[in-house]
Amino acid sequence: MCGIVGYNGFRNAQEEAMRGLEKLEYRGYDSAGIITLKENEFSLFKEAGKLENLKNVIEKREEQIGIGHTRWATHGKATKNNAHPHVSNDGRFALVHNGIIENYLELKLKYLPHLVLNSETDTEIIVQLLQRNAEKEATVEEAFAKTLRMLKGSYAIAMVDKKDEGTIYAAKNKSPLLIGLGEKENMICSDAMAFIHITKKYQEIKDEEYVILKKDSVVIKHIITEHVITRPYFLADLDQSDLEKGLYDHFMLKEIDEQPVILRNLSKEYLAEDSINFDPILIEEMKRSKRIWIIACGTSYHAGLIGKRMIENKTDKDVTVFVASEFATSPPKLKESTFVVYISQSGETADSREALRVTNSMGIPSLTITNVKGSTLSRETDHTALLFAGPEIAVASTKAYTAQLTVLMFLSYALKNEQDKKELENLRRQISRTAAEMEILVGDKEKIKELAKTYLMGRRNAFFIGRGEDFDVSLESALKLKEISYIQAEGFAGGELKHGTIALIEDGTPIIALNTIHKTAELLRSNIEEVKARGANVLVISRSGMEAKDDQVILPLLSEEMYPFLTVVVTQLFSYYAALQNNCDIDKPRNLAKSVTVF
Repeated sequence: MCGIVGYNGFRNAQEEAMRGLEKLEYRGYDSAGIITLKENEFSLFKEAGKLENLKNVIEKREEQIGIGHTRWATHGKATKNNAHPHVSNDGRFALVHNGIIENYLELKLKYLPHLVLNSETDTEIIVQLLQRNAEKEATVEEAFAKTLRMLKGSYAIAMVDKKDEGTIYAAKNKSPLLIGLGEKENMICSDAMAFIHITKKYQEIKDEEYVILKKDSVVIKHIITEHVITRPYFLADLDQSDLEKGLYDHFMLKEIDEQPVILRNLSKEYLAEDSINFDPILIEEMKRSKRIWIIACGTSYHAGLIGKRMIENKTDKDVTVFVASEFATSPPKLKESTFVVYISQSGETADSREALRVTNSMGIPSLTITNVKGSTLSRETDHTALLFAGPEIAVASTKAYTAQLTVLMFLSYALKNEQDKKELENLRRQISRTAAEMEILVGDKEKIKELAKTYLMGRRNAFFIGRGEDFDVSLESALKLKEISYIQAEGFAGGELKHGTIALIEDGTPIIALNTIHKTAELLRSNIEEVKARGANVLVISRSGMEAKDDQVILPLLSEEMYPFLTVVVTQLFSYYAALQNNCDIDKPRNLAKSVTVF
């Protein structure tokens, strides 16, 4: 959530900051602002709401240094006054911040007891403390470092000083921030895609480090020791065309359509002729363990539920899936002979990072499955498996979920005691066949569009039901529908209907039933009849050989473990068209953020 950009070079900083913020819209925000500097004067513009609101009030400037921010409200409402950047009372410093300062009230009472704040944010405390410290320290750098040492919590910070037109100061702790390296220009950003049109060279900033960024030099120092840190750059594996919608109306639809390609790409990355391409040390560590903990949030958690079934079906491992935010505060006591797997599209999810802090303190070996090479979770776990899904811009995850399922499936095969060449060839064929069937599904959008109209037009709630893996997919399907269409939706195990949920069924209640698991098919048919008898309007997604004559979506015959890949495509499109008919902001749903970087 939130996005930071900073530009220092020879281009128009205001234009580059705005362009960078547009690339970071996917992170979620409810206000935005930009400040630039020239001849010891700030040009500050900020507004609540969409970036379009900010564009409407900006007066064009030609400055070559500036910072910008998109805010997702935590402390204080989404108002212009609470939007970043915040300026010190003496007008000298301007600052943007992502994260949460846990001790902001303590700092105010101790160091700024009589100060009248201009906003309701914890961020303003930082810039006012900086002003105070600058009055006492010899240099701004010393004041900045001192201020950082006073902060407890998570932060990514960019700051400019009215008296120094050549420098951006930045810092990071538990919140993502990168340095972009150019020729006679340097940048700071929350995500490389903000400035990928300028450079592919980036340096990471690690926790408890600060940066002095000039247009022709970058210095990284440790906040405590202030020792200079030398670190090589990396090349961001992004293509500008990946960040554009092309002919699509929404990134979400584009990303749904990209899923067959991702399946094929992952097959090439991970499936060799007679082995699966994971680090042998990783596989050996996981094989030695008796139990596996999967820790994730939201969509990644739902992928973990299916991953649990995949691994348990192929190994003797006991697999438990935890919601990261709950794990961090209530970890299980048992830790011997355990391996932990983190799943996170961004690799920056705050709740998962906090859980990782706990498991690292237990000495438990770990793997991160992520879409972002070099992300915090990737760096701080022992092993990384990449999703190779490309940038996912829409807030509601689609292709990353499919990529997570694929990598978990490959991992389950790799953990078997023996890898059979014939079995791997069959897996490769199944992946190829599934990708082909996905293409057919996404090519038949009009049918699903009509189903969404029939079942959800004018409805305020809906339920998804299933058993086994279909239940897991029903949870993800319900999340997608409520995320982007604002229709209240829940996923239920079919057998749990009679234990209370059936009380919610009335005439016209939409029920989407997933029925692709052979051993539970007849049981779910009974559940379908139960809700029909109470007036529900039921849409059934089944598969060839198990269909009934009234089923609306019948999937082709595949290996049973591949059906979660197809059923979720149907429900993703179903949710997309429900949101479209409700005139929702599909790529940027209200109140949501792509990368949840606060606890």
